[in-house]
Amino acid sequence: MSKVLIIGAGGVGHVVAHKCAQVPDVFTEIMLASRTKSKCDAIAASIKERIGREIQTAALDADNVAETVALIKSFQPKLVLNVALPYQDLALMDACLETGVDYLDTANYEPLDEAKFEYKWQWAYQERFKEKGLMALLGSGFDPGVTNVYCAYAQKHLFDEIHELDIIDCNAGDHGQPFATNFNPEINIREITQRGRYWERGEWVETDPLSWRMSYDFPEGIGPKDCYLMYHEELESLVQNLKGLKRARFWMTFSQNYLNHLKVLEGIGMTSIEPVDYKGQKIVPLQFLKSVLPEPGSLGPLTKGRTCIGCVMKGVKDGKERKAYIYNICSHEEAYREVGSQAISYTTGVPAMIGAMMMMTGKWRGEGVFNMEQLDPDPFMEKLNVHGLPWVVVDL
Repeated sequence: MSKVLIIGAGGVGHVVAHKCAQVPDVFTEIMLASRTKSKCDAIAASIKERIGREIQTAALDADNVAETVALIKSFQPKLVLNVALPYQDLALMDACLETGVDYLDTANYEPLDEAKFEYKWQWAYQERFKEKGLMALLGSGFDPGVTNVYCAYAQKHLFDEIHELDIIDCNAGDHGQPFATNFNPEINIREITQRGRYWERGEWVETDPLSWRMSYDFPEGIGPKDCYLMYHEELESLVQNLKGLKRARFWMTFSQNYLNHLKVLEGIGMTSIEPVDYKGQKIVPLQFLKSVLPEPGSLGPLTKGRTCIGCVMKGVKDGKERKAYIYNICSHEEAYREVGSQAISYTTGVPAMIGAMMMMTGKWRGEGVFNMEQLDPDPFMEKLNVHGLPWVVVDL
């Protein structure tokens, strides 16, 4: 079909590159670019060994718009698939505008010096992408991403109105490490140490970080787990695009061991993003912490168990109350066997590939900036079943 330029060679980039390589009729040529070319080369070698395809690699500073523009002009992709850091979203969108190429990412932009999760910076690109006849697809991971598509599917097929939404993210896996994060430690810890926020009857309500807890009994033998209320970016777009929504919340499971370590690290200032002076140098404590924690990619062979991510929705259909649960369960071991990665990266990387497939095959097409729930959910839902993330619908 055409060329794709994947930017970012972390855990998710590893999965995205492997999954794109599995679909040669759509992704006819693949280039993987990152600041550290050796990481790209290692992924390319894995793809060659597992799938037998060759992909190109390149060194790229994704903060440098001119450098990205030069690489895009040289490779001439149909789509830039951004799985780099969220700080780099705007620079990559600028490069796409300058070169006339479509754009996709998995996480919303956030400023480097402020842990703030909002779409406003990227939504501001709406007219510029529209004027150029280009499409930008935001948040094509699992949450955000698949959870948005679950909601769109439910709104199309299961409900006339969705009144209550709880997105519940459970990682029931165990990597055996004293303390580690399953994706970029800096992004992960910035996210979970912020104040919670949920939507209630037309306004946002804030809570202290991880101060609200509930127990949820997860399906297929996973069982009850403690879940903590957080703010997550997909809520911002879903409250605008779901008809009749009165309450929307996001929950994530954490072990007591994880929370105990996090509390200590917070207490001694290691999760701070404010620079401190150390021997005449400015360092950010959280960035230093990231450098001494296990690399998320190293957790693949160690992690056992499953994830379960889904949406519990309550509303009305044909005048009657209805409550439904759409979810996916993903095995860490099976993900590692297929692509050499644990399930957290897998559940983000597969939807990124499918979102790119939707755009490159014309199943999803538009001019401007789009969130996932604004597009037809059916072809995306079909491909989830084909490419490793099968879903289940249960009436509760």
